[in-house]
Amino acid sequence: MNTKTTYFPKLRHIREASEILKGVAAVTPLMPSFTYSKKYHSNILLKREDLQQVRSYKIRGAYNEINSLSREQRRNGIVCASAGNHAQGVAFACAKLKIKGAIYMPAPTPKQKVEQVKMFGEDQVEIILVGDTFDDAYNAAIKACEATGSTFVHPFDSEKIIEGQATVGLEIIEQAKEPIDYVFVPIGGGGLASGLSSVFQVLSPRTKIIGVEPEGAPAMKTSIENNSNTTLEDIDKFIDGAAVKRVGDRNFNICKELLHDVITVSEGKVCQTILDLYNRDAIVVEPAGAMTLAALNQYADQIKDKNIVCIVSGSNNDITRTAEIKERALLYNGLKHYFIIRFPQRAGALRDFLDTILGPTDDISHFQYTKRTSRESGPAVVGIEIEKKEHLEPLIERMKAGNFFGEYLNDKPDLFEFLT
Repeated sequence: MNTKTTYFPKLRHIREASEILKGVAAVTPLMPSFTYSKKYHSNILLKREDLQQVRSYKIRGAYNEINSLSREQRRNGIVCASAGNHAQGVAFACAKLKIKGAIYMPAPTPKQKVEQVKMFGEDQVEIILVGDTFDDAYNAAIKACEATGSTFVHPFDSEKIIEGQATVGLEIIEQAKEPIDYVFVPIGGGGLASGLSSVFQVLSPRTKIIGVEPEGAPAMKTSIENNSNTTLEDIDKFIDGAAVKRVGDRNFNICKELLHDVITVSEGKVCQTILDLYNRDAIVVEPAGAMTLAALNQYADQIKDKNIVCIVSGSNNDITRTAEIKERALLYNGLKHYFIIRFPQRAGALRDFLDTILGPTDDISHFQYTKRTSRESGPAVVGIEIEKKEHLEPLIERMKAGNFFGEYLNDKPDLFEFLT
């Protein structure tokens, strides 16, 4: 898109969006978190956008954009591309405003998100699964617009989208009982971060806005460091709600001026945070929804005794991903390790491994012989969960002493990716 002059959303347009969204998007609560406040010795407040009807803030921008279309544009229908959450907002808006929509989503999109889009869109939307990433779906959607004359509803690089997402910031300021020192905001394409930071620049300029991206898809951080909107060649798609190769041009221009910092958080840390939120606070979030809380440890010293807001951005999590989330969390915490074990060619070698090599709290969670024809003496890929990460070195020493150790796989990504 051509953005020769930097666009900054006006407060009056954001307030207008807030009025449009009444009765459509919920005014989500700003809730204190006892768990995280105690952990970081600060006042941590959660902006619970996971409690929207479509389970993310995306309804705000999508509805604001679609509601602004002319009669002719409405007759021609809309097209959008999304990894899931924007699609649900668009689907909801199409059903409510009786506008036909074609929604392009990456083929690996979690089934739960696809089903939610169908539910919210009723008979007004068609879902097309295409490509492996958001960018693949985006390119297909643009081609469809050119062919049909439909209006493309961008997930983040649009003035009306940004103004709609900015209403999150407006609500936070209205709800906060004390001045806010920091806001941690998730970044995918940058719509929420650019809108929210614009509100705070006017109404609470002393507040520091910290953008948080997945470690495997740092498009905004890379672009700001390069001082140019940069397209990443490869990304980790696990945090699907925030994994994009390129942020919006408008969003980049705003964020590079208004964000205090952009940091990244590892996918494993996000997975551990998802499990912690569920086990300790009974909050169910998707990976993108947990990013801001997962990043707090990087600012532990700065936020002590401060008032902090974390945007909990979405809860569209597919239960079928639970095993992968647990796996990534264990790996991140150094509690699960994969090895190639070479069993000595003698009877009872496997039993000796179980009895003398494994510690009393070690547990085998994966076991597969690499060759079907030599199960008694051939190598096997073994996954072992340990109670504490300090138990790893003694385990490896016992393996070597017993001539079982073949190879450690966790630090060999070309091999390891086939196991997880």
